[in-house]
Amino acid sequence: MSDRRTFLKLAAKTAAVTAASTMLPRFNIASAQSRPINIGFIPLTDCASVVMAQELGYFKKYGVTVNILKQASWANTRDSLLSGDLHAAHCLFSLPLSVYSGIGGPAGRELPIAMVINNNGQAITLENTFKAAGGDPKAAGEIIRKLIAQGKAPTFAMTFPDGTHDIWLRYWLAHAGVPQGKVGIITVPPPQMVANMKVGNMDGFCVGEPWGGVAVEQGIGFTHVTTQQMWRNHPEKALVLNKEFSARKDEVKAVMRAVLDASAWLDSLPNRRQAAKVISASRYVNAPADVIQDRLEGKYEMGGSIGTRQFLGDQMMFSRSGQTSMPRHAHAMWFLAQYARFGLVKQAPDYEAVADKLLMTDLYREVAKEAGLKLPTDDMAKIKTTLDGLTFDPKRPADFVRAHPIPV
Repeated sequence: MSDRRTFLKLAAKTAAVTAASTMLPRFNIASAQSRPINIGFIPLTDCASVVMAQELGYFKKYGVTVNILKQASWANTRDSLLSGDLHAAHCLFSLPLSVYSGIGGPAGRELPIAMVINNNGQAITLENTFKAAGGDPKAAGEIIRKLIAQGKAPTFAMTFPDGTHDIWLRYWLAHAGVPQGKVGIITVPPPQMVANMKVGNMDGFCVGEPWGGVAVEQGIGFTHVTTQQMWRNHPEKALVLNKEFSARKDEVKAVMRAVLDASAWLDSLPNRRQAAKVISASRYVNAPADVIQDRLEGKYEMGGSIGTRQFLGDQMMFSRSGQTSMPRHAHAMWFLAQYARFGLVKQAPDYEAVADKLLMTDLYREVAKEAGLKLPTDDMAKIKTTLDGLTFDPKRPADFVRAHPIPV
């Protein structure tokens, strides 16, 4: 079956899920009407399911009143979730893991992960002086090592320490044979990436769309590699909760049902075109609608010497008939293993305990069952990354770390 037929089949299934969801569950949330739920988002294309759940009236459909609040950075999102100013947020899947581990926040603080919001759709963008490397990480690594030897070590930006973009960047560097301690790695909020590279503050960045597409449109860089080329259907953003709010089960379930409906709606190509127009507005992503739409549809003008590439079924995905949405223990453990592999934690984490502490997988299963979604059966399945062909066994994470040292 072709990629296009596969995508259309998924879209048909998710449309059926949305139709079925009109049979509403009974949530005990009468008090919610006088107690709005604050949900944060960062200006990125993958905030679409949260934004469209509001725009399409899905939150109201499930009986909750929601404020959608734009955040300045992931650090701001973290602080607002910890303080309770935000009840929930569109958030990096690994941000709660980073905070709990004491890297990106106060160690031991819990930010529960209710569900995954999307797969795929991030990218590493390089400045045009790297265009000879095209889409070959090994060739890019050779250029970077030569610059290091000349005393001209490049600087790369990501969005949050040990967040997904930080890990994609470090994983790419390791595969390219570049010692991470010999290049600059800085933190820049997503909407500021393009402007910072334009004035020469860094030589490349890893971030979610539309900012990779905007860099290409403005001619200041090219899409070197997408994250779906690194790990097909990887977890990316999640619905992350304030710890106290996570105990308000019926309200949490209502929010999840609304986001699930919006996710199913988004996996239809015609709906993505409508969503691109909505989220392009200044109050949301504040970026050109055509750039957002093209990459949502999988039409990537990569820039540089690469040309145009079509992704279908492995571009940014929000539902995949519910296969996207379940937070998996294996995925959390993969990120924790990268923390250990890259020397970002002083000692190996208790992989299973941390995943159990932060993932609300049981609640997701309950919500998915009520929504009529088929539950994935790969919660602890092995993961094989596309970029390098490495296999991660969540039952033996320490073996993976030992077997795959990084360049020094």
